[in-house]
Amino acid sequence: MKTIKNPLYLVLGTFVLIAMNSCEPRGLEKEDVFVEDAKLSEILADENPEGYDIYNLNDFLDKFMTEKGSFASDTTPYRERSYDATHDLYLYSVDTIPSEGKGIYIRGRISTDDYSGNFYKAMVIQQVTDVNTGAAIDQQNLRISVDLGSSAGMYHIGQEIIVRCNGLAVGRYANQPQLCIPSYNNNIYAMNASQKVGWCPGRIQGSTFRRATRMIGQPDVSKLQYDELTLAELFAKVPLKPTTDAAGMDKVRKADGRLVKIKNVHFTGEFDDNGSIAKCDTLHPDSSSNANVFAPTTNNIGYPQSRVISDGSNKIMCSCSEYAKFAYYYIPGADKHGVTDCPNWEGTVTGILGWYLDKASDMASNKLDGFEWSVTPRGIPGIGIEDIIMTNAHDDPWVPKEYDPKNQ
Repeated sequence: MKTIKNPLYLVLGTFVLIAMNSCEPRGLEKEDVFVEDAKLSEILADENPEGYDIYNLNDFLDKFMTEKGSFASDTTPYRERSYDATHDLYLYSVDTIPSEGKGIYIRGRISTDDYSGNFYKAMVIQQVTDVNTGAAIDQQNLRISVDLGSSAGMYHIGQEIIVRCNGLAVGRYANQPQLCIPSYNNNIYAMNASQKVGWCPGRIQGSTFRRATRMIGQPDVSKLQYDELTLAELFAKVPLKPTTDAAGMDKVRKADGRLVKIKNVHFTGEFDDNGSIAKCDTLHPDSSSNANVFAPTTNNIGYPQSRVISDGSNKIMCSCSEYAKFAYYYIPGADKHGVTDCPNWEGTVTGILGWYLDKASDMASNKLDGFEWSVTPRGIPGIGIEDIIMTNAHDDPWVPKEYDPKNQ
């Protein structure tokens, strides 16, 4: 057996082993990832020598989001179709937030999940407000546009976060408020490019968002608040057709992002065809944007597809992205034969409430019809969160089925 006689070899070998061990990263502890609520004020005070403010979400919008934003008078302003000169309203806006001075924070619990693909590089946070005033507990909400793929892997639904907003921006995309950064769209080849080139809210870079964000405690989905209500009750709470003035827009903007569960509804087998309601067809969703699935192709234009849900008298849109994992799944009651069975499947549709309008001319000409409202589900049974639960007259549960071109 060969032995090492030079003691220097032993010393060098020991040094190498120690060096190798010292290079191994320390495993993360819970304290490295999550901040305890009790320690949060101490941490924020240390990081903000000039002080800091934590805003309720609606107060944050009132403080930092103006109607015209920071770019209305720029040499290259917002997209042309964003401005309603008749009522002096902007559907698109961007307000920059000061980068220096006191810390500016918002806090909320994540109410979305991007696994199903219906909230691609976007999330919504919810703040349940109860300031001991005797008023009913209510929810405030805000969208966050962030350039993070599979963000739910880090920011789980039910996770409370606090975000330092200094140096970021707040704005509206199709009238929906969101935390963002300024982004300039110069795609001169887009459909209706002359109306779309200009400033609009953009996604916050992933690394920037991670630096600005802390997770408070661990995820707790039980603390999310849902408005469980019928369509009639919903439209008694929010205006079906808001007034085209600052007060009317403030109501729909602050209703945007609410977490709702709409009861006693069914899919009608219809879709929103540029402001009118039309019946879905049975063509291939690759070729027909009217197919009876959740979100057939838009030919990569990217607008959210809408399918109508109803309680028999009131209607609202169910909104879905053509890039969602369930985009080519039949809506409840639909199949290769059509949509005649849709009214026989009734139940609940849960998701994020929104008021989406990207053409200010519709306001200027008083064309608001109520179809701007939508509920965006976070998934369906078997794909993400089970936000659509329906049964037929025999209490059979709805089982989602994907469009199959071989079975037509």
